[in-house]
Formats: sequence, structure tokens, C-alpha cells
Amino acid sequence: MTSPTLSPSDLAAYLARIGYDGPVAPTRAALDRLHLLHPQAIPFENLNPLAGLPVRIDLASVVAKLVRSKRGGYCFEHNTLFRAVLEAFGFAVVPLFARVLMGQPEDMQTAQTHKLLHLTCEGEDLIADVGFGGMTLTGPMRLVPGLDQQTPHEPYRLDRTGEDWWLRAQVAGDWRLLYRFTLRPTWPVDEAVSNHYVATHPASAFTTTLRVARILPRGRLALLNRRLTEHRLGEASLVQDIADDAALRAVLLERFGIEETDEVWAKAAARIA
Repeated sequence: MTSPTLSPSDLAAYLARIGYDGPVAPTRAALDRLHLLHPQAIPFENLNPLAGLPVRIDLASVVAKLVRSKRGGYCFEHNTLFRAVLEAFGFAVVPLFARVLMGQPEDMQTAQTHKLLHLTCEGEDLIADVGFGGMTLTGPMRLVPGLDQQTPHEPYRLDRTGEDWWLRAQVAGDWRLLYRFTLRPTWPVDEAVSNHYVATHPASAFTTTLRVARILPRGRLALLNRRLTEHRLGEASLVQDIADDAALRAVLLERFGIEETDEVWAKAAARIA
């Protein structure tokens, strides 16, 4: 399955955006570093679908938005970009779909609305995912069931039932299910359909609720509508309610590095629940 490739100038711009200055080679050290730096530099956000604007997931559009502008995106954007970066480093990468189950019963029949990546590095099968919002992985996961795996942030674990894999994170001592997936590759046409649903359907949370997240060196920053929460590793979380639209826009810029146009902001702010 072929995919578009990053130009040398786009790759250089991406590496500068996330602050990576190491070798461009398919090593575990490079993969770990990229996976940690990406979600610290490029935020998760849904301003376009909230504003009723399209979310384009072709590589050129993703680079223009996430790399060349002070914007972020969601899984179809983040992991499309990350796949192209990893392939530029020499990795062979296969995109996968997942069914999000965070906060849902384990037998809930949810749609395939999340994109993640499958790759091999130094003889190990791994998954990578830099686009899961407030619980985004900060390191790749070995594709081994039942093994508690430490990341630079929380421990995660993969379980397996038949062809289904289940990703869980340890939060406040509890193992919380995030999503389940299989190793069947996705196709661009399927990603286009899923992205269209997530970005436009009235039942999609991304069209009605502001959701923004960014990884911190020692924690996570999450914005849900007008409530800002800073989760700090090993400490109590800090919660702040944002008073008005002007303050909210300032938080997006100062805490998340998001600088949207007046058009995007006006449309998004009008639809915040």
C-alpha cells in the first residue's frame, strides 16, 4: 500500500516544529523521541469540525495545517502526518482503525472512528498513536498481550481476544479501556468515510464540543469546552473554568499554541456547548 511522501523541506519543517535534531534513521531511539516530541509540540484539537469547516486529511493539507501553521488536529490528521514522517525515516508503516471505548462498556458496538499505526522496529511489532486526545500515547507500544508497558507518562497495556486487541491505560490506579482494534490495514477510501463522519455528523462529539489536548513534559493539558484541566504526574490535577470567549481564545494560544483565524474562531465559539 503506497502513500504520499514528505518532501525534504516539509520533513525539515516538521522536525523543527517538534524540536527533533537527531539522526533520520529507522531506529528505536528515533521512534521513541519522535513519539514523545510530536504530541508535546502539535496539539490535538477539533476547531474545524466545531466551526462546521472541512477537515482535509490528504498529506499536503495536513502539513499545511499541523506543520506550517499554528494549528493541530485529530487522529486522521496527526497519524497521517506521523506515518509520512516515519516512512521518511525508513520505517514500513501500516494504518489501522480502532473503535473508541473510553468511558463505554467493553461490549459497546462503536464505529471505527480512530486511526493508529502499526510498524516494525528492530525486530519488534509495535503500534504508534500520536492522535488520541487527552490520553495520547507518549511512546510506542510493543504488540505483546498482557504486558504492562511504561511510557514517559502513564503505564499502558495491550490485551488480546481473538483478532481484537484492547488498549488500556492505568489512570489513578485503575486500568481504563481506551479502544480496541485489529491488525487489518485501512484503505484511504475507508479513512475518508470515517473522517467525514467524525467531522460532520451531528452525533459526533467533535461537531458539538470543544476538545483540545497537549502533552506536557510532566503531565497533560486538556480543554473541554470552557474547562481547562492540567493533569500532573504524581500530583493533584488543576482545574480552571474559563470566563469568556476572549479568555478562552487566549488559553488556546498561550497554553496550546493554537492560533486560528478570526473566521474559524467566530464559528467555533458560537457552537461551544
